Amino acid sequence: MPFDLPETLQPFLLPLLIVVPLAILIIIITVRRGDYRDFGAPPPPVPRPLPPAPAAVVPPPVPAAAETSQERLPLLVVDDSAVVRAKLVKLFSDAGHEVVAARDGVEAMELLGQTRFGVLITDLEMPNMDGFELIKAVQGALATEDLPMIAITGHEELHARLHQIQGLYGMFHKPWNDRELIKRVEALSNLRRPVRP
Repeated sequence: MPFDLPETLQPFLLPLLIVVPLAILIIIITVRRGDYRDFGAPPPPVPRPLPPAPAAVVPPPVPAAAETSQERLPLLVVDDSAVVRAKLVKLFSDAGHEVVAARDGVEAMELLGQTRFGVLITDLEMPNMDGFELIKAVQGALATEDLPMIAITGHEELHARLHQIQGLYGMFHKPWNDRELIKRVEALSNLRRPVRP
């Protein structure tokens, strides 16, 4: 049975069918945007600002590590080639070592008389005083007989002569392996300590 509206309501039916869904749509959009204060709802809670983050705390340096790095003796690099000296100085400096360079055995002996070094890295073939003579002089002096030494050479025939020398801690061919050379020097650099007054 069809639903009959009173004749007085029929003129309002069409506007109501348009206005009511439109009003519902406006309410939904407003609520989604969060702007529903006009409808008597309480406003959303305002987020509290977070307290400022504490300043980063940097721990003080560990004294033991500082003492160890300060106690490490410099390295002495001896080679008559300016290019090789520059490469070795850069290699060991980048690894955190203090490095002093000499051009030959004579200059190296002068430096050894002035400074206590942790490791001696020397070429074998040099003018004035070659590596073999330098090694022998270092081993024969009371002040340097405990100095760890590494020999570097580019000549195979010199390698055979090295086996006659006692007290060497390594021999590297040119071109050497940077990583292996640094590892060897790191291991040797802790053997010798500064002389305490």
